[in-house]
Amino acid sequence: MVSPSLQGRNVLVTGASRGIGYAAAVEAARRGAHVIALARTVSGLEKLDDEVKSAGGSVSLLPADLTDEASLTRLPAALEQRFERLDALVLNAGLLGPLTSIADLQGKEWHETFTTNLHANLALLKLLDPLLQRSEGARVVGVTSRAARVIKPFWGAYAASKAAFDALIQTYAAEQQGGLRANLLDPGPTATSMRKEAMPGEDPSTITPPDVVGARIADMLEPGFDAQGETVAVPRPEGK
Repeated sequence: MVSPSLQGRNVLVTGASRGIGYAAAVEAARRGAHVIALARTVSGLEKLDDEVKSAGGSVSLLPADLTDEASLTRLPAALEQRFERLDALVLNAGLLGPLTSIADLQGKEWHETFTTNLHANLALLKLLDPLLQRSEGARVVGVTSRAARVIKPFWGAYAASKAAFDALIQTYAAEQQGGLRANLLDPGPTATSMRKEAMPGEDPSTITPPDVVGARIADMLEPGFDAQGETVAVPRPEGK
């Protein structure tokens, strides 16, 4: 049975073809939202489409590369024509980047990491802000990482890009004077492909499954979630 708590809300989720983004999209649709699923991987989006619609939910697929500025600039007009407004935005898509020392970090790797984790999200906020402002009580959730606050060797590019991303979302939150709320969600160690890339020997059964994180993101999209500029952390598994 579909819960109606997000009924009638248009929710755009980036990185929706797998992992946390996929789980957040499924849960938002289960709660009645119309999900606009954005990702590069068409096969993952098609799987999402099948799952959401088989459960009676509603979804629109938006294959796109967030690093392609031309495709992003076309996004607001397309969304406005079809949906008129945007009620929620989940900025989930991210890139781990190289796990290497600062001395060995290449400029191209640094640029690619910041392009995905920071610059693309800045572009989305700027482009989609007018549609978010049309909503009564829009919600923005940015998926962050403890790496932005707890420094570890060899994580320089990812950590720096996430720290900048956090500042971006918190500043955006501080600028709001109406009903829009923007917050960060720290999922902790989650069984995703990015986590597997970073921790290849880890048993995924010992960390948080994506659907738990997806449900917490959906909670933060609820009209009754009134925090502003905060970082919500999913409880970490013991020993992680």
